[in-house]
Amino acid sequence: MSQTENSGDVLPYRHSHTIGDDNHRAFGLDFHHPVFAISSVSVIAFIAFTLAFPAVAADAFVNLRLWLTTNLDWFFMASLNLVLIFCVGLAFSPWGQIRIGGEDAQPQFGRLSWICMLFAAGIGIGIMFYGVLEPMNHALNPPLMAEGLSGEPLYRLALAGSIYHWSFHPWAVYALVGLALAYFCYNRGLPLLIRSTCYPIFGDRIWGWPGHCIDIIAVFATLFGLATSLGYGAEQASAGLHFLFGMPQGPATNFAVVAVITCIALVSLVRGLDGGIRRLSEFNMGLAAILGLFVLVMGPTVDILQHIPIYAGAYIAELPALSNWIGREDNYFMHDWTTFYWAWWIAFSPFVGMFIARISTGRSIREFIIVTLLAPSFIFLVWMTIFGHTALVHFFDGGVQNVADSVRNFQAELTLFVFLQEFPLVAVTSVIGIILVLIFFVTSMDSGSLVVDTMTAGGKTDTPLAQRMFWCIALGLIGISLLLGGGLASLQALALATALPFTVILLLMMISLVISLRSLSEQSKTSD
Repeated sequence: MSQTENSGDVLPYRHSHTIGDDNHRAFGLDFHHPVFAISSVSVIAFIAFTLAFPAVAADAFVNLRLWLTTNLDWFFMASLNLVLIFCVGLAFSPWGQIRIGGEDAQPQFGRLSWICMLFAAGIGIGIMFYGVLEPMNHALNPPLMAEGLSGEPLYRLALAGSIYHWSFHPWAVYALVGLALAYFCYNRGLPLLIRSTCYPIFGDRIWGWPGHCIDIIAVFATLFGLATSLGYGAEQASAGLHFLFGMPQGPATNFAVVAVITCIALVSLVRGLDGGIRRLSEFNMGLAAILGLFVLVMGPTVDILQHIPIYAGAYIAELPALSNWIGREDNYFMHDWTTFYWAWWIAFSPFVGMFIARISTGRSIREFIIVTLLAPSFIFLVWMTIFGHTALVHFFDGGVQNVADSVRNFQAELTLFVFLQEFPLVAVTSVIGIILVLIFFVTSMDSGSLVVDTMTAGGKTDTPLAQRMFWCIALGLIGISLLLGGGLASLQALALATALPFTVILLLMMISLVISLRSLSEQSKTSD
């Protein structure tokens, strides 16, 4: 605990277990034996099966996705509502003033770098894939059974539905996991592992099979949640290369894209957190800002700026209706979009949560939650307004059909590039779009490999390089196997399946935090 050991808000749990107690060294690796062995063997077997029997895998995954979204919509929606309410309540509670790492801890990164890393590691690829696609889809297929709308009311509902999927709810999940990990590691002296977040409930049993199961579920959720994002990135990059340079689309191009990006991610992995991920994240945020500003200036600038607060208000106004699953008849929106998104964010949360926990020491609980909720949500609000509103104006007011046609023809990966056709310098902006997708791809693979490696190494962050490279390569192979074995539907199905058990762990995290924070407050009063 070093300099914060005696701080009033750092009171480590008394336990005999230390990082590395269960670790085994073999072949130059240093891993937490049960978690690494079960996770790695299962992943290798899964990849082999999917590549050997792609048609069988595709049918199974599609049926699994349909069953989960149809039967468990209420569970995912209720759980995320609860997580959001919990995070907001915690931020404004007296516990919000507790500092991660102790009262003397200082932030490792400046706030802007911190936000860039939060965003790039979180759902950066998503803004490229869905920034144009989703508002147009919701305008053509309005949520909440609101057919018959037109003009401004339709715009507001389409953007509200889009912002709903990318703002407070997903980032509340990331905030919960990140805060629980950071608090139990840096304030209560436990390893940086998902199992540590359940210590107040299970006690020292987390060092046994209950803890092993929690970490294994987190590993699977992370790998398949990440693979979904990487699949979207590969599809979009492949479509962009075909659109610009006439490269053939299909499995071979997707394979090549994933292989090249995996190699670049390996180089970034070697450079480490500060030299690799941080610099790439800052570069990509700057490049995204340039593309966003270009569309803003070339589009209906004043109209876009005026609609940022309008769409923020529409999102808040529609939030209760969109968050309620009772009596809903808009099954396409609720099942194919909301339920899938919620499961995707849950599957993604061990990765994003552990990553932001590692970069967030020195922040108070209140600052951590508020910034994690508001900063990325505001970025998405602005991005969706610039790209989504402009696309709607082009279609409904200008009669431009290309984006709407790509949505109707289920060519989601093309929407960004056909949208950019309506602006000058289309070749330049399309290349920028591809670069953004690829670098978001790299930062996700890089940081995801670090997180999975930490989880399978008993919380250690200084594992051998070969071990981190193994998980990076495995992640690329999962993406390839799922794209070949059913495409994006398979990726979505596995994200849903792994999110289901991890949702239960999220609920346990909230209970654990309340128990531990209450105990910390009582111990601090006693020591005073």
